[in-house]
Amino acid sequence: MWIASERRRAHRWIVPAFAAAVGVAVGATLAVRGDLETGLVTLAVLLGYGVLLASRGGETAGGGSKALSVGRGSESHSRAAAVTGDVLMGVIVAAVLVQALRGAEIWVLAGLAGVAGVTYLLSIAALSWY
Repeated sequence: MWIASERRRAHRWIVPAFAAAVGVAVGATLAVRGDLETGLVTLAVLLGYGVLLASRGGETAGGGSKALSVGRGSESHSRAAAVTGDVLMGVIVAAVLVQALRGAEIWVLAGLAGVAGVTYLLSIAALSWY
């Protein structure tokens, strides 16, 4: 099925924009409840997740560098590791949302999201330098 390039570009931004919009909505809801600090942290987590999704929008499912491959099966190993990281990050972001809306503590989960984001940035920098 043929899809115009303009339409493909628009689809690239739907989920990141949705993550940012949810972050703004949840942050505003928590601020109105009187929990400004938790609202700001939740907003930061969701905006960071939206930026992560937007920055990876152009990647293909089999993307990655073949230069780092060592032997048979290494590409599937790299893809499996990437999918695992994506799923874990999604679970952490969802848990931050649920805990924030419940009024529970989010600091451990927000810390995990921060560690995941920093690790991603450092690995991108290291792999692009390598």
